[in-house]
Amino acid sequence: MKRLLIIGLVFPEPNSSAAGTRMLQLISLFQEMDYTITFASAAQESDFSFDLKILGIETQKIELNCSSFDVFVKELNPDIVLFDRFISEEQFGWRVIENCPDAVRILDTEDLHCLRYARHKAVKSNSDFEIENLLEEESAKREIASVYRCDVSLMVSDFEMEILQHIFKIDTSLLFYLPIFYAPKKEIKTFSERKDFVFIGNFLHEPNYDAVLQLKSFWKAIKKAIPEADLNIYGAYSSQKVEQLHNEKEGFLIKGRAENALEVIENARALLAPLRFGAGIKGKLLEAMVTGTPSITTQIGCEGISKDDNWNGFIVDNNADFVLKSVELYLNQELWISKQKAGFDILEEHFFQEKYAYGFYEKITQTKQNVINLRRQNFIGNLLINNQFLSVKFMSKWIEEKNKTIN
Repeated sequence: MKRLLIIGLVFPEPNSSAAGTRMLQLISLFQEMDYTITFASAAQESDFSFDLKILGIETQKIELNCSSFDVFVKELNPDIVLFDRFISEEQFGWRVIENCPDAVRILDTEDLHCLRYARHKAVKSNSDFEIENLLEEESAKREIASVYRCDVSLMVSDFEMEILQHIFKIDTSLLFYLPIFYAPKKEIKTFSERKDFVFIGNFLHEPNYDAVLQLKSFWKAIKKAIPEADLNIYGAYSSQKVEQLHNEKEGFLIKGRAENALEVIENARALLAPLRFGAGIKGKLLEAMVTGTPSITTQIGCEGISKDDNWNGFIVDNNADFVLKSVELYLNQELWISKQKAGFDILEEHFFQEKYAYGFYEKITQTKQNVINLRRQNFIGNLLINNQFLSVKFMSKWIEEKNKTIN
């Protein structure tokens, strides 16, 4: 029996974020390879967590900074351990190494956190971001160390693959490009059956809140040009600072969590996403393509999805142009249809599962078969696993001992 242990940062919520969709897709790929899967997390399940038991997956609650995990993982003895984002590897990776040294360690990055953090700092300081800034980003040291400690890291963005290879000089053998999979709906609403604009995004994710603030700053100009149109803003985990932006008179409507993200996107004539920072690939923009909904976004928004001008709408980084293109796309049916088709073409070229599944199976199988030799060649990874560099390990042990004295 082949065993996979997934250590999740959270329990997957596919209706709340693209990260949840990504996790369920990875689970499906491993089940196709006949792996028995256990999903463990230190987080609490929410009312919106996917019921993994439906898929025959055992779930396990684990604790941070507690040796009970050592007992659990040693008894489970997985063939592969998949870490959901580098934070999970940082917290539990050293325990996996000590108790299951032969297990293949896979990191699912979701996105490059250090890229998102560095861009956010640039926005807050009103300065230009340069890729080389990443070399000075503190979080990069932790994240890149995690990549080196794992046998392979899964990347959703080819742009971030290039960053790891060219900026951080990581060998390609440690990386594997595996985007989130999307395909167009078979039946979609027509131009005349749709109305209004839409934005959607999990508000625990700071770039989404910032995008809504951007929309607030220029929405009046769009509304003036198209008085009959409203902007419907959906997102899980909206807070008071988000909800206070709601304005019925202006048609700037905060709707909260969407029960069905694809449905609310398809009901709209266009999706607006003026993203100023972020990383990875943006699920909302790919879901817009799935539903045939053209979008207006920024260079940050299209990153990792399309490298050319063949977008399913417009890519603009100037607020005035954003307004003009939003109005043009909303009112011009012929343009709208052509942009819709461009989105379908992007999905077919870059995001169909059939293009990547076999390569993924091969990569996992070869990594498992050759893990000893691969680790021998990964000198920096071996260096970082050495005890003198595992400050997180000793901090965890100190916290565990401190907790014992308190209890």
